[in-house]
Amino acid sequence: MRTKPVTSASLSAYALALAIAAAIPGPGVMALVGRALGSGFRHGLLLISGVVLGDIVYLTAACFGLALIAHAFGDLFVLIRTGAAIYLAYLAIKMWTADTDTGNVEALSSKSLGSSFSAGLLVTLSNPKTIFFYLALLPSILDLGAIRMPDFLLLALVTAPVLFVVLTPYAALAAGARGAIRNSAVMKSLNRTAAAILAGTAVWTLMRRA
Repeated sequence: MRTKPVTSASLSAYALALAIAAAIPGPGVMALVGRALGSGFRHGLLLISGVVLGDIVYLTAACFGLALIAHAFGDLFVLIRTGAAIYLAYLAIKMWTADTDTGNVEALSSKSLGSSFSAGLLVTLSNPKTIFFYLALLPSILDLGAIRMPDFLLLALVTAPVLFVVLTPYAALAAGARGAIRNSAVMKSLNRTAAAILAGTAVWTLMRRA
């Protein structure tokens, strides 16, 4: 009889390890704070959704024997990382130059929801911490060679809520700071702070190797 690769104990261990990894500040958290601070809570939630999709991509690679391919990303990983850095820099520039008249605050927060999702996905796909978690740490928690589709679906169903529970407070706190302010000059400073965070994340994403 085949031993179950995913038990309640191993699933709990996976959820705990994922929560700890997600909570540690890194490119994903910094991008989330910058985006929610500059554009509001909805943008933060969309960015988290992109993060979830990126994690599912790596979970799929780990569970279905694609680890060697993922380890050998090589030039593709460099392209993804460079693309993520460029995209974050673009968002930073847009935020830095955004119109922050008090009458335009709400309008600003309603634009480009898709860009926030894309930012979350790209940052996650290019994040060495995410790659390490799924391709190095996960095999120590689960018997990946025994994973079948029902096991994978169970892991995927756990992944999304864990990431949302851990990351949503970051978005809420950052968006709350924005929502409490309606002064145009202060909004301009807040947007530029968010832009600086995104720009710093872009540099981190491009330069970091591990």
